[in-house]
Amino acid sequence: MITLENIFFRYPDSDFKLEVDRLAFNSGSKTAIIGTSGYGKTTMLNLIAGIILPVSGDVIIEQNKISAFSDKNRRDFRIQNIGFIFQDFKLISYLNVMDNILLPFRINSTLQIKRETKQSVAELAEELGIADKLKKFPSKLSHGEKQRVAICRALLNQPSIILADEPTGNLDPENKKKIMDILFSAVEKYNATLITVTHDHDMLKGFEKIIDFKDFQKL
Repeated sequence: MITLENIFFRYPDSDFKLEVDRLAFNSGSKTAIIGTSGYGKTTMLNLIAGIILPVSGDVIIEQNKISAFSDKNRRDFRIQNIGFIFQDFKLISYLNVMDNILLPFRINSTLQIKRETKQSVAELAEELGIADKLKKFPSKLSHGEKQRVAICRALLNQPSIILADEPTGNLDPENKKKIMDILFSAVEKYNATLITVTHDHDMLKGFEKIIDFKDFQKL
C-alpha cells in the first residue's frame, strides 16, 4: 500500500503548493489521475518516488517511510521497487535503446544483469513493437518509439509500483490500447500498484479508481 499523509509541498520561489490530507493506493490497484495542468499531478508522482521530498507530511510505502530515507536509500528503494514512466522519457542520447533500457541495472549495484535480464528486454521490446530498434540511438526514434523504450525500461525489473506520467501521450490509438493492455497486464503479473497521470479520457476504461486532482489543490 502507498499512503500520503498530511502532505504539504511547495516549490521555492513559486506560488504553487500541494496539500493532501490523506490519499492511499492499495497493492494491485489501478488508479488514473486527471486534472488540468498545474494542479500537481506530476509533483505527486515525484513525491511517491522519493525524487522530491514534502515540506511536511509522510510518504509511506509498505510501512517504509520513504520521506524519511536518506537520498541514497531513496534511490536504492526506487530503482528496486518503482518503474517510473517519465513524460519526457529520460533517455540518454549517447546510449542505444538496449543500453537505455538496461540503464537502471548499470547505475545501481543492487541490480545485476543476467542472461534472463537480456531475455526479458527482448521479450518486452517485442511486445512493445521496438524489437528492431534495440541498436538504434534515441535521435533516430520517433516520439512514440521513445515512449515505448521508456515503458520497457520501467517494466524490466518487474516493479511492485508503476508510476506513469502520460504514458500514451505520444501514441496513435492502436498503440495507446496496446500500452494500456501491457500496463494492466503488469499489474496482474507483479501485483503492482499502477498510478497513471493522463489527460486522455479515452484511456480511463479499465481503471478501478479515477481521481480528479483539482480536489487536492488548495489555493
